[in-house]
Amino acid sequence: MAMPSSEIERLIKQGIPDAKVEITALADDNDHYAAVVTSSEFIGKSKLQQHQLVYKALGDAMGGALHALQLQTFAPK
Repeated sequence: MAMPSSEIERLIKQGIPDAKVEITALADDNDHYAAVVTSSEFIGKSKLQQHQLVYKALGDAMGGALHALQLQTFAPK
């Protein structure tokens, strides 16, 4: 079961409302993506904690409909 990039962006923004999200397809299968997520919610958090926030926003989709996500997170400067 595949997931369109628009749904990934919607889920992340639903869980992290101020997130700026850039999604890139890594393959033409709606299953493998790279995402760059920037949010003020990441300020003062480790990279692990930042990634956990994104995975929490994605919920059950991660590892299910969404097979692989290469993730980069940033706090605004």
